[in-house]
Amino acid sequence: MRSRRENIPDKPLFRPQPGKLLEQVSEVMRYYHYSKRSEESYRRWIKQFILFNDKRHPSELGKPEIERFLSHLAVNRNVASSTQSQALNAIVFLYKKVLDLPIADDLAPIRSKKPVRLPVVLSTEEMSRLLAQMSGDNLLMARLMYGGGLRLMELVRLRVKDIDFDNGYIVVRDGKGGGDRTTLLGESVVDDLKAHLAQVRQIYDQDFSDGNANVYMPNALAQKFRNAPSSWDWQYAFPSKKLSKDPRSDAIRRHHVSESNLQKAIRVAKNRAGITKPTTPHTLRHSFATHLLEAGTNIRVVQKLLGHKDVKTTEIYTHVLQQQLHNVVSPLERLKF
Repeated sequence: MRSRRENIPDKPLFRPQPGKLLEQVSEVMRYYHYSKRSEESYRRWIKQFILFNDKRHPSELGKPEIERFLSHLAVNRNVASSTQSQALNAIVFLYKKVLDLPIADDLAPIRSKKPVRLPVVLSTEEMSRLLAQMSGDNLLMARLMYGGGLRLMELVRLRVKDIDFDNGYIVVRDGKGGGDRTTLLGESVVDDLKAHLAQVRQIYDQDFSDGNANVYMPNALAQKFRNAPSSWDWQYAFPSKKLSKDPRSDAIRRHHVSESNLQKAIRVAKNRAGITKPTTPHTLRHSFATHLLEAGTNIRVVQKLLGHKDVKTTEIYTHVLQQQLHNVVSPLERLKF
């Protein structure tokens, strides 16, 4: 149950201002540049941990209470293994980074079972049918996801500077696990993507003229590159149609498009295409990997394109290939009656 964010930069321990515990959690998480989603998730788990222990302060709790809470999640709430791990990560962060208190290294709660589930994969024919039912920016985004195996948030957070048209690839910054990687930019999507960016440039130029050219900068880059938030290169490739106020800084910015737009568009397209498999944006990533392996691409190459640290994670797609049963004849067909 080790967190992928345990490689927190070796900064001096940050001491939050006195106040409510959850506000201190937010302050420390922002210091370490956790995402807004992670902050919300950690706060939620820490709150549940405190409520489970009759609202006692975590400084009064220890290994037995932590193990009981995590076991409760597995036994009584039947949460997934990844969910239980996330709860543990939040509690570890609370003790180590917020309270500066020791936490047991030998926590042994009842573990949630981690069932092996094969990912849902569309056939190439189903992919064609799905994309045929989409249009506009959502179609372009879906093509990029399938063409490069992008995760949904990697796609919506894509910056102009990370699209390399000359070399035909996309750079994914700070993907899952915190690393960068390169993946494919399909040749067939280049012209449409360039046309899309030309329209985005018009929006940016107007924002710049109005003094509103401002985009969120990750980590401490806004301080290091002070002009970057208003530069074209750093703008989102798929920006929101409206300016909005950053909830953390109150700055007026043009954020990226909401991920829910593509989620809804794929759901509608799936139904129109008559696809009965459960289909989400992540299904496009699963299909990308499986179709590459079907075409004979080396699994190590697929691993790099997907950004998997361990090839064992990529090997799940070889199990999907083994499930391709169209060449297997049922024994029923051999019967004569």
